[in-house]
Formats: sequence, C-alpha cells, structure tokens
Amino acid sequence: MTVTEQLSVLDSILAHGDLNSLFQPIVSLSERRLLGYEALTRGPSSGPLHSPLTLFATARRAGRLSELELACRDKACSRFSSMALPGKLFLNVSPETLLEPAHQPGRTLQLLQKHGIAADGVVIELTEQSPIEDFDLLDSALRHYRAMGFSIALDDLGAGYSSLRMWAQLRPDYVKIDRHFIDGIHLDAVKREFVGSILKMARVSSAQVIAEGIELIEELQVLTEMGVDLVQGYLLCRPQEVPPTDVASLLPRPARTVDSQHDQQQRPLQALLIEQPAASRQTPIAEVLDLFRQQPRMNSLALLDDAQQPVGIIHRHALSDALLKPFAADLLARKPVSRLMSNDFLAVEVSQSIQQVSRLLTCRARQRIEEDFVITDNGRYIGLGRVIDVLKLITELKIEQARHANPLTLLPGNVPIQQCLARLLEQPREALVCYVDIDNFKPFNDLYGYAKGDEVLLGLARCLSERADPSQDFVGHIGGDDFLMVLGPDHWKERLQQLQEAFQQQCRRFYHPEHLAAGCFLEYDRNGRRQTFSLLSLSIGVVHLRAEQAVGMDAAALAALASEAKRSAKQVPGYSMHLIDTLQQAG
Repeated sequence: MTVTEQLSVLDSILAHGDLNSLFQPIVSLSERRLLGYEALTRGPSSGPLHSPLTLFATARRAGRLSELELACRDKACSRFSSMALPGKLFLNVSPETLLEPAHQPGRTLQLLQKHGIAADGVVIELTEQSPIEDFDLLDSALRHYRAMGFSIALDDLGAGYSSLRMWAQLRPDYVKIDRHFIDGIHLDAVKREFVGSILKMARVSSAQVIAEGIELIEELQVLTEMGVDLVQGYLLCRPQEVPPTDVASLLPRPARTVDSQHDQQQRPLQALLIEQPAASRQTPIAEVLDLFRQQPRMNSLALLDDAQQPVGIIHRHALSDALLKPFAADLLARKPVSRLMSNDFLAVEVSQSIQQVSRLLTCRARQRIEEDFVITDNGRYIGLGRVIDVLKLITELKIEQARHANPLTLLPGNVPIQQCLARLLEQPREALVCYVDIDNFKPFNDLYGYAKGDEVLLGLARCLSERADPSQDFVGHIGGDDFLMVLGPDHWKERLQQLQEAFQQQCRRFYHPEHLAAGCFLEYDRNGRRQTFSLLSLSIGVVHLRAEQAVGMDAAALAALASEAKRSAKQVPGYSMHLIDTLQQAG
C-alpha cells in the first residue's frame, strides 16, 4: 500500500472513529488486586492500519498524531466507563503531542468528565518515540496534569532516547521497565542488575515500578524475588476488549522452587500460619468489637467477600481509635465494619517463600511492624501471619546459613550441599549436578600467593552465582577450589560454556603479562620438579539426574557420581566436561 493510500485510510478512521480499544491488566502481587488497565489501540481489524505501529507512524507522518491520540483516549474512556472496570486507567500519550504549539490543555479532562471518570483514577503514560527537545516545557505541561489530579507514568524505561533524564527531571509516579530487560531475566545476571538498580532509584524517588512484558513463570518468579510488586504481561493476560476483573484468575500458581541458592528461605509459609477466623465485610462493628474483646491476643481481623477472598483488614488499634471519638460507639455499632476497614493490606499465597514475603514486607514501608498480613490459598483466605514472626525467622535462617557457609565465598558449605542433594532426590526431578574444579590452581597459588588465589576463588563464586537462576538453581562451595552447582535441564550446556568463558576472561587480570602472552607459567609440581602449567581453566563433572533414576538413590551416592565425573574431566588437559547420565547407567 502506498503512503497516499495509507493517509486516505487514516482520514476514514479519524472521520468515523473506527478504532478498537483493548485493555491489559496491571496487577499488584502484594495486595492481590488490580492496580488498573493499560488502554491499547488497534485500527480496523481487516484494514492495513490495524497494527498500532503502522497506525501511529502514519499519523505522525501526516502531522495528525495529536488528533489520533485524542480519538484513542475518547474511545478508551468510553469503553472503560461502560464496562465499569476497577482500578486506574493508563492512557498512552506521546510527549511530542504535549509540546505542540497548538496543544490545547484540558481536552483530556473534558473527555473524562463526559464519560464520568475521575482524574485521580487516570494515569498519563508517556511513550517516547522521538527525542525530546524541551524538558522544561514538558515538565510544565505535566505539572498542569498533576494539578488536575492525574498521575504520571514513564513507559519503556531504558529504551527511550532520554528516559533516565525524563525520570530524574519529571519525577513520575510510576516507571515501566522496558520489555527487553524482562525477557529472560532469570537467565541474565546483567538484566537482574539493571532491574535491581531501577528498584533502588525508585525507592529514592518514591516511584512505583511496573514490570511489563512478562511472558514466562520463571521471569515472574525472579521479579517477585527481587521485590517487584506491579506486573503486566501475556503471562497474566493478553490485551482484550473485555478484560477479566478477577485477580485470582490472572495470577499463575507459583511453581514449587527447588534447591535454590536461598533454599532455607524458600520454605513455604505454612509454619507461620495463624488459623484465625475472619469476618464478612458486612459484619456490624459491634460484633467485630466483641470478637476483639473475646480474643485479647488478636491484633487484626481479615474481612472477606462472599467468595471468601480478602477485601480488607481491621486492626485493633484502628478500631479503638475510631470508637474513642464522642458518641462513636453508639453511632457506628450497627454500621458494617467495611466503614472502618483498611484496603491497604498485604495478602500472600501460602505457597510463597519466606524470602519472597520478607521482600514484599520490606517494600511496604508504611506497614507497621506489629500489624498482620493475610495468607491465602488460591486466593481464598486461610489465616493470618505476623510481620514480627517473618523477621524473627529470617534472622534465625541467616544465622543458620552463616554457620554452614564457606568463610571465604559465603556460599553454602557441605551441610547445605548434602541437604540440597537429599531434597533433589526426594522430589524427584530432572537436574544437572555439576562438580566444578579449577585446573592448575595449586601451582598458581604457590606462584602468585594465597591472596591472589583467594581472589580467583571469589571470582569463580561470582561467575557461578551469575549463571544460576535464583528461583531454581543451587551453588555451593565444597572447599578449596571445588564447587557444586545444580542446574535445571534447560540450556545447561550453553550455561556451562558461558561459565568457562567468563571465568577465563576474568582471570586474565591475575597473570603477569609474560605468562598471559605465553599462555602458561612455570612452577614446581607436587614432586618438586619445575614444570610448565597451562593457565587456569575449569574441569566440570556433570551428573544428568533423571527423575526416574532418583528413586532409591541417596545423597552420598549422587555426590560420589559427581566426584567420579569430575575425576574423568580432570584427565583431559584444559577446559573439559565429563557427563554421566543416570539413565544410561541404569541401562
């Protein structure tokens, strides 16, 4: 289709309002509620401008981008209002349209008023498609929006021409991390570092982070572990004309984590569950007061809807404060407790780990330490947990981990390694048990000294940890230059190859220039003879554990197989890997 034909189609679309609005949910994991929906626009389904990329690019070329965006906002507001969707409406706006000399402030507010939507329920989401030349003018325009009650979001953080500067200068209420940094984050240490840095900056600037474009359960698990609370993506729900409003249907059941780096902290919350009765949000306040009087040790009461899902919580101190006002007891006695309940509460699934809950609690700075959080099973209430109990348990686990950690690398030592292998066999599941050993480490240590040797061990520990998926893998330090790594079956060969390359690259800084140039060094061997040794490399013994062969095997036998594989790998000069497949052994 020619450009002229595309412009003709655009004319028709704008003349007839022939646009389709889709909505994609944005979910709060900690509160198990819908924050809102992002409105996304498509052209006529059978037309050449159906794709939003083509549609908006054509409007930009025609100088009608502002007109198109206003039409999109009108359609989105109309659909959002007619469906009575819960939460906030996220509307995409190009900064360049706000900076146009002909831009007329107030048109978006007029649209909202026409469709009965409050400004404080709308988020202006800035989508940067071209460089911004006047930040001060944009800042002024956004202050105008904020004064009317709108919130501001910055889309595709990390992908725009000047997104970090926009964040620093405009101070948005929400920042949405670009999909590139979410894709495969469970396999990429650099992406995890980037997201971790974004979370730190968000805490300083009081912005909320939204991870969009989540497609894999592994991505969601890692983001949850890192403390990301607001999520969006195909894993939860694709953009739809009539999107779901039931949060429980959007959230996938957490996969059981196995032998991860923080395995002790991955235990589910069952041990902290207080099986305390809840009440309906329609329960009269007088009855709730009696419940607190009958149970002096009860600090909080969860309030449920008809489906037994938590909708609020009331704390003893909040109830007391409300009833202390003059005549409050008489005036409120017969009113439903929903009048006093708090919607700001943390609800977590019983299958979530203690570490996950600890991070969620840490992100909720407003959460009082003496208050409780709600525990659910598939979204249905089963009891409460106490924040102080989580903190105590985390402290105890940290102390226990320190007792069994290697003092140099702080990785789990032999006791947790044996526990890891035992649990692996109990489940059972397919996994790769990798015994990692450094070639020529002793002569390197003798020549360069123990300080340099320790730096090598610390470097290898970092390389191993960076290639481990924290939601399902395990890294331990047996002792000396011996390490153990448990990997899932996906792409394990590539990950081990990357491990070897990363290790050799970082070791380059430890060698004398002449040794690096020669690719070897001279040192005395174990028999006192001067010998030439190759530069450091890795020998890796791998046991491919099949689930069906795990039955009847114990941790000691599995460890012995890994040692045998490592010894075979050591027979080959330079980097080597030797594989023992339990399926072939059984045959």
